[in-house]
Amino acid sequence: MGSMPSVTSPAAARFALRDAAALVTIAVMWGSSFFLIKVGLEDFSPGLIAWLRIVFGAAALALIPGSWQPLRHGRDWGGVIFLGVVWMSLPFVMFTLAEQHISSALAGMINGAAPLFTATFAVLLFGAALSRRLVVGLAVGFVGVVTIGLPNVDGAASLAGIAMCLLAVVCYGLSFNVSGPLQARNGALPVIWRVQLVAVVVSAPFGLPGLADATPSLESVAAVVAMGALGTGVAFAMFASLVGRVGATRASVTTYLVPAVALGLGAGLAGESVAPLSLLGVVLVLVGAYVATSRGGRSRQPEPVRQRR
Repeated sequence: MGSMPSVTSPAAARFALRDAAALVTIAVMWGSSFFLIKVGLEDFSPGLIAWLRIVFGAAALALIPGSWQPLRHGRDWGGVIFLGVVWMSLPFVMFTLAEQHISSALAGMINGAAPLFTATFAVLLFGAALSRRLVVGLAVGFVGVVTIGLPNVDGAASLAGIAMCLLAVVCYGLSFNVSGPLQARNGALPVIWRVQLVAVVVSAPFGLPGLADATPSLESVAAVVAMGALGTGVAFAMFASLVGRVGATRASVTTYLVPAVALGLGAGLAGESVAPLSLLGVVLVLVGAYVATSRGGRSRQPEPVRQRR
């Protein structure tokens, strides 16, 4: 769910049918996480859901041999620990807490703003050039964020839910900038797997106490297992492979499909209502994110080199 890794890749190859299928599959796994959180909340505490999804995600990645490769640089462990908190633990807890007060569709729509915050942090903290195209894209995108949220503010609880989603997305934006160099030096899966192992430990104090009050049903257990093993495990491995075949620019299209999946599942399966103004906001966010992060507005990120398997 919005947790797109900044993996490295060779020059983009021809975009084949299997690549399109992988792109859509990844978007479905990440986008469905918001609906699955809502299902899990029927029987589990927010902290337990966040912890279990990381546990199942790390377990799934542990089955992939490439995840076991050692980090090339011991100094990168500091970044891995930082990402364990900011990329996995905090956002997962925030989104799960937020969905106690707002719809899964709204959470998924807000998640679409992640590329905007990624570009913002790239300029503010990581030396990216501030071009006119980037300024326009960010302006349009952040107007979209406000347009998504405003129709859904109905008291302190919903406002708190929106704020928690925004905090999670801000964490993603910072994390994507930090994770890119780590993955370039060490490979995608070795970094992501270790980040998740750190997150398992960090989020355990928030998750384990929830076991005492859990009332697991088959539906909620299946939702949490799927969210973790697929969305937090398999999807990362598939995305790393996809970037290795077609390049980061093409693979990043996945990011723009995630809000649509979350919106469709929330409105279609959960029966959640969606304000028309929020739909306009999603369009503005995605257009702004595309303008801000497309090749014309991204001066800092050259086409990356081959990832280490």
